[in-house]
Amino acid sequence: MSTAGYVAVVGQVAVVAGGAPLLTGLMRQVRARMEGRVGAGVLQPWRDTRKLLRKEPISAIGTGPAFRIAPALLVATTVVVAALVPLLSTDTPVAGRADLILVVALLALGTVALALAGLDTGTAFGGMGASREMTIAALVEPTLLMAVFALSIPAGSTNLPAIVSGAVHDPARLASPAGLLATAALAVAVLAETGRLPVDNPSTHLELTMVHEAMVLEYAGPDLALVELGAQMRLTVLLGLLASLFAPWGIATTASAAGLALALVLFVVKVALLGTVLAAAEVFWAKLRLFRVPELLAGSFLLALLAVTASYFLSGA
Repeated sequence: MSTAGYVAVVGQVAVVAGGAPLLTGLMRQVRARMEGRVGAGVLQPWRDTRKLLRKEPISAIGTGPAFRIAPALLVATTVVVAALVPLLSTDTPVAGRADLILVVALLALGTVALALAGLDTGTAFGGMGASREMTIAALVEPTLLMAVFALSIPAGSTNLPAIVSGAVHDPARLASPAGLLATAALAVAVLAETGRLPVDNPSTHLELTMVHEAMVLEYAGPDLALVELGAQMRLTVLLGLLASLFAPWGIATTASAAGLALALVLFVVKVALLGTVLAAAEVFWAKLRLFRVPELLAGSFLLALLAVTASYFLSGA
């Protein structure tokens, strides 16, 4: 494996870790402008992170190891996912291990860690948020698997770099019925996995509507900074995965400096565009009632199942 392959892995992790707060700041700024506000600026999430990191670490009384290790585990699993998912290149040293099931399992591990942390606090809000989060996760993870599995059938593999490479060389499959259905299903799953509207509202602290925020109410200081950074990185990685699977143009299929530079620029553009569209759409969306969320996620799972069926028959398997 050439040096460029290792550079691609490091670059993917660096651009996700460094760009995630900027993406969040961009989305907040877009919403602010569309709502007639000035906004705090694109760099505000980085300022918040720096402020939290300078504060004294504080843990709630009675909490155990689950509460203390959850923030680091959330960030660590997201970093591994960022290294595995082909965001910039499909020719990396870890490409052979970037399996769909492994990536979804790592995302689920971070979700479970936060849910256990919410339960570990022993508060009503923590338990409520953990219960809601696991209910949503039980519906989201199968949808993620099925949506990407629909694309893996033509590629003959659940390896994500192989799926993306196949889409780069045969873009017509993305416009097929299976590709369109999988796109819709995965888009809904990404919204739910990252706690965005209409599934969850990341900017609310209303007791009856919180999901993600309810689990992390007891965090403060550096731990809260890691939780926020982990959530921002998950959003960036999943939007990047969505872009890589359904708009793979520009991703380097061979390890070269010029290819990686072009892939980096296009990755930033695609993720920023997706974030802008999502932020603009959230201005017009209302949060669904909690009991309506399973209906939305069940619908997305049905779309993913139809995508798998269509892909199976269209591929002649």
